[in-house]
Amino acid sequence: MKYDLIVIGSGPGGYPAAIRASQLGMNVAIVERESLGGICLNWGCIPTKALLKSAQVFDYISHAEDYGIKVGSSKVDFDAMIGRSRGVADGMSKGISFLMKKNKITVIMGTGKLARGKKVEVTDDKGAVTTYEASNIIVATGGRARELPNLPIDGKKIIGYRKAMTLEKQPKSIVVVGAGAIGVEFAYFYNSIGTEVTVVEFMEQGLVPREDKDISKELTKVFKKAGVNVMANTSVEKVDTKGKGCTVTTKNRKTGKEEIIKCDVVLSAVGVSPNTENIGLETLGIKTERGMINVDDFYQTNVPGIFAIGDVIATQALAHVATAEAITCVEKIAGQNVEPIDYNNVPGCTYCIPEIASVGYTEAEAKEAGYELKVGKFPFSASGKASAAGAKNGFVKVIFDAKYGEWLGAHMIGYNVTEMIAEVVAARKLETTAHEIIKTIHPHPTMSEAVMEAAAAAYGEVIHL
Repeated sequence: MKYDLIVIGSGPGGYPAAIRASQLGMNVAIVERESLGGICLNWGCIPTKALLKSAQVFDYISHAEDYGIKVGSSKVDFDAMIGRSRGVADGMSKGISFLMKKNKITVIMGTGKLARGKKVEVTDDKGAVTTYEASNIIVATGGRARELPNLPIDGKKIIGYRKAMTLEKQPKSIVVVGAGAIGVEFAYFYNSIGTEVTVVEFMEQGLVPREDKDISKELTKVFKKAGVNVMANTSVEKVDTKGKGCTVTTKNRKTGKEEIIKCDVVLSAVGVSPNTENIGLETLGIKTERGMINVDDFYQTNVPGIFAIGDVIATQALAHVATAEAITCVEKIAGQNVEPIDYNNVPGCTYCIPEIASVGYTEAEAKEAGYELKVGKFPFSASGKASAAGAKNGFVKVIFDAKYGEWLGAHMIGYNVTEMIAEVVAARKLETTAHEIIKTIHPHPTMSEAVMEAAAAAYGEVIHL
């Protein structure tokens, strides 16, 4: 059973790699131990967005009178929300199965492990082992919720993101440890449906600590107004799970003050760990660093013919990054002339309400890099479309190099901004300057006008401020 390419893992890195390879004429097999689509489609990106949409709809109904509509009382059906989320994920997984058949890709269900001689040993659910051979192998085994030593996930009282979207009943209170994208998305969801939420973040900046500071400040303001307890620059010292609920001991890293929080459940949202254990890396002598597989610009490991993409390498742990790496890797294998990915032009999106989207340098990073800056900011409170939509929270912030007008970064927080960031990514790819954006006619009324207005604000030409 020899193939041109075997892909281990069918997530947003694995299945696009298989499809692109098939398009390029390769005979392809893909190995998956659980469900086609991987964590992103089945337990991450897609089902979480379904939950967030349910929370947003409930929020709309709860504030219907703000839009001149009177409705009767409404309440959350937690089981139905969870059920809808799982249904969306199941439907998408079936879609991946269709794409495998359409592209004549062999699907091998089981746990894959690298073996010598460019072989993959696959163990099925009955324990039977079958060996497959390929000219090239891509490791795309993804990641899982990271565990802290003092916060071991037991799946009952201390949970990871996977359990957070399939709880048997809605908790009355929850402590979310970690305020990155996963943490703030679940904080928004549970707060919106009536759960008492506390977010504990180790970093001083607090919410979304990797984003521009202005974004963090704005989200903190909105979350606090919504009743979320935000604890920045704070560590979780221990969690006592004896008894009915949890007792969380926190410590402020600046003052040293300890605080006790009681809750029903603790969500550990402190990042992702790569699935690189027990997949044969040591057998082949594949080099790793801190659990991540070392690769070159086109994702080949130190062993010729063995590649790695997605969460198992030291790049951004994002679905669209894994997909881009997959396509770049496969096209390079096929002998095409491809260019390495520019990781400074990768958009990041967070789907709490208000949404967050960003790309490129933060203001602090740009200054640290030695640029002289022109910074423009346009608040959605000055946007006609935002006012009409009842979504005046947030802003668009743009950062340009004062010398040449190069677009260094953009940071957005507000309604639907995850749909707006692609304009900036494309413009930066095309080396578009600030003045070209200012002179690009944006439709009115739209939220996207704020991008043009922010660019104009950077150069003292803004009209609506």
